[in-house]
Amino acid sequence: MKAVVVREIGGGFDVEDIAIDDPIGQEVLVEVKASGLCRTDLSVAGHRHDHPVPAVFGHELAGIVTKVGPEVSDFTVGDHVVGSLIQFCGHCANCLTDRSFQCLQREATLRNADQPPRLTRDGTEVAQGFGLGAFAQQALVHSNQLVKIADEMPFPQAALLGCGGLTGTGVVLNTARVRPGESVVIVGAGGVGLNGVNGAVIAGASPIIVIDVAREKLDKALAFGATHTVNSAEVDPVAAVKEITGGGADHVFDFVGIGKVQEQGIAMLGKGGGLYLVGVTPGQTMNVDGRALLQGQNSITGVHMGSGVLRRDVPRYVDMYLAGKLQLDGMISKEIGLDEVEAGYESLKDPAVTRVVITRF
Repeated sequence: MKAVVVREIGGGFDVEDIAIDDPIGQEVLVEVKASGLCRTDLSVAGHRHDHPVPAVFGHELAGIVTKVGPEVSDFTVGDHVVGSLIQFCGHCANCLTDRSFQCLQREATLRNADQPPRLTRDGTEVAQGFGLGAFAQQALVHSNQLVKIADEMPFPQAALLGCGGLTGTGVVLNTARVRPGESVVIVGAGGVGLNGVNGAVIAGASPIIVIDVAREKLDKALAFGATHTVNSAEVDPVAAVKEITGGGADHVFDFVGIGKVQEQGIAMLGKGGGLYLVGVTPGQTMNVDGRALLQGQNSITGVHMGSGVLRRDVPRYVDMYLAGKLQLDGMISKEIGLDEVEAGYESLKDPAVTRVVITRF
């Protein structure tokens, strides 16, 4: 099959012919129909020198099942599926208490050293990013990383649910459990942040304040349901939030991951409010005044994948989309071919571009 291979960290994305094995055990072979370009893959492929190479990245996957392993009972050929980077064993203490996003044995979704590799190039193993490797014509994935979806769900929109949708919508609905009438601040109006706006609208939050430095992103946030926008390059965002909310926000969601921005997020909180850290920028730290945090009865929570439970949440978000309650169409700015990944990532530098999805393989 054809796949986009990273030969060395920082070496870019190149289309190559590689071999893919047949499914064994609980594995499922998927014909990839859509794969979203997430900046996490770009960051790992460009900077994580501890990641094995050569490798195929891509973790926002939607496609059709073409083969199943002998131990697979929950998928059949022809099923439409979404893949996710939530790797979970299904039997550890966390998985058994509805916290598969905090699985203690994530490696259970991978082949062991005694088994042949899933992907090879000229006899040499090719690693899979996050156990998926969706920048390819096919993906061989453990069934725990897949969920069946309705056939009428379009593949490009479905792919976005595997990471950005689970994370952005989930942090609002699952982690923060925002209630009607509570105030929400979304810091960073990229693809994941807009999913946060989706979640806030569904939860009935008011006001919904979105902060960014790009006018194009703020305009799109209004189209998604934000009630207020703040350009933090032009005004003090802390003062603006306190004025809009009358003293401070109930929930602040940081999708940026920069220390100074996180410190501003703490300062935006009202009494009893919580800051949720979703975005990651390597090497960033923030200063926290413990006494002020205590007096304000505030909390800071690090969040992984929107506290998502794959087989509970993705079908629910699909139903919301099909019912017109979850906006995904407006997130897809470009559809590209498998040989355009490099250019696709370059286009994400344009603030008018929200998400890019591979749909031609």
